Amino acid sequence: MKQRDKRRLHKLIIALLALSYAITGCMADTPNANKDMRRLEQGLRKTFNQPSNPVKLEARTKGHAEDSRPVSLLAATKPVRAIYVSSHVANSSRMSGLIELVNKTELNAMVLDFNSGIALTIPERQGGKNKAAMRPVLSNRKAARQYREVIRNLKRRDIYLIARIVTFKNPELANAAPSWAIRKKNGTLWKDRNGTPWIDPYSQESWEYPLALAELAARLGFDEVQYDYVRFPENAKKIDREVQYANPEGWTKEEAIRRFLHRANHRAHQNGIRVSADVFGMVGSSNDDMGIGQKWGKIAKEVDVISPMIYPSHYSKGMWGIRHPDLTPGPIVKHALQDAIKRNRRLNEQGVSTAKIRPWLQGFTAGWIDPHQKYGEAQIREQIVAARHAGLRSYMLWNSSSRYPIITT
Repeated sequence: MKQRDKRRLHKLIIALLALSYAITGCMADTPNANKDMRRLEQGLRKTFNQPSNPVKLEARTKGHAEDSRPVSLLAATKPVRAIYVSSHVANSSRMSGLIELVNKTELNAMVLDFNSGIALTIPERQGGKNKAAMRPVLSNRKAARQYREVIRNLKRRDIYLIARIVTFKNPELANAAPSWAIRKKNGTLWKDRNGTPWIDPYSQESWEYPLALAELAARLGFDEVQYDYVRFPENAKKIDREVQYANPEGWTKEEAIRRFLHRANHRAHQNGIRVSADVFGMVGSSNDDMGIGQKWGKIAKEVDVISPMIYPSHYSKGMWGIRHPDLTPGPIVKHALQDAIKRNRRLNEQGVSTAKIRPWLQGFTAGWIDPHQKYGEAQIREQIVAARHAGLRSYMLWNSSSRYPIITT
């Protein structure tokens, strides 16, 4: 690891510690608060300073060579029916309306943004020799207190909380520690078509940042961490010609993703929290990793929950013989889940324990495709019913604006 990145990582540690104190320490109301914060500080420092030292495991379960799941994680849980809530909405007056929606319907969970919700941002310092140095900017005390109260309020209402961690599409971290980022063959930062740099999933040192965020989520009371963008960028053939990955071990992409999730699962279970991974909807039907490192058989055996993003608007015309997928949400969900369930069944027949399937369903209108339809209560209900007919009672609804109709099923 380069010296400048070590300095940046040190600042990142300090920022996370400061954030932890802001949210849990300075507002703590228990006699053991100081002791708890010392433990947290030790844990965070250990996380960053010893990224490659595995912890000796005392418990093992079928299908996980390294696993230390508490008994509560192994026990059967009730169905999870969630909505996505952006960090902006979580701290706004609209949150009360979403809580009311959960109370009035079969919903019982929320997926909250975690990176942007409470985590630091790392803007570039302007001018001087330290132009590229990190300058962590934390939420102020009022915002931290407000976020903590949101979590407390949801827990009081017995709402299952999932922390969404955007993993490798992390421009703040990529700019802060460029040696961790995907780089072009000429050494400059690679950026996607939207100008966003990505973390190189092969960089094992970079894994420690999302893992530390997961530990903080557990500390704050979340029930589960969900790794999103846990993949390589799409359009793989073109990108692979342009970039030079940091892959001294010679791993395949799917092996790098598997190893990250294996470590993430192990660390999360030590902190009493479940792990889920978002995957492209087609991963459940594809025989390869689609060039992004997501292969069903690799991921399903490393996490507690696997969540294919089954958005009808994202499927090509003619898939499964369906002419216009966006206009036919039920059959798309049915076929996608049938494929995924078959893959789990084949793994189970080989003696491999697999993750529960909890799909993301479309809660938005895809106005950019033709033809499309407005997705309201009827279209969302059709997807939920299709999932239920496939044998799944858990699901999550995605709408980037966090706007949902009241749905009865």
